[in-house]
Amino acid sequence: METKAVLAAMAALAQETRLGIFRLLVQTGPEGMAATRIAEHMGIAPSSLSFHLKELTHSGLIGVRQDGRFLFYSASMDTMNALVAFLTANCCCGVACMPAATSCVPPTALMEN
Repeated sequence: METKAVLAAMAALAQETRLGIFRLLVQTGPEGMAATRIAEHMGIAPSSLSFHLKELTHSGLIGVRQDGRFLFYSASMDTMNALVAFLTANCCCGVACMPAATSCVPPTALMEN
């Protein structure tokens, strides 16, 4: 994932309502949820919801499909996984929590500079 896409995704998630919507859609799974149900579940007005869904869609974190007159939104698991992979690519260099990353710089080397 490129840095520009990471920044767009993180900016989209850096707001309480959008983070809540994204987490709801992750829980919902690939079938997604109609916009009206998202608004009901989150307790927000449709106009506010539209703004937040637009931000999440532009970031690539969610997708939308039309079924009749309803719009169904779902989390983009590929984008979410790419974001997590980007954020954890050099995590702990395999010392504590993850297998060794391919481009690992040991934490001690970072402290020496």
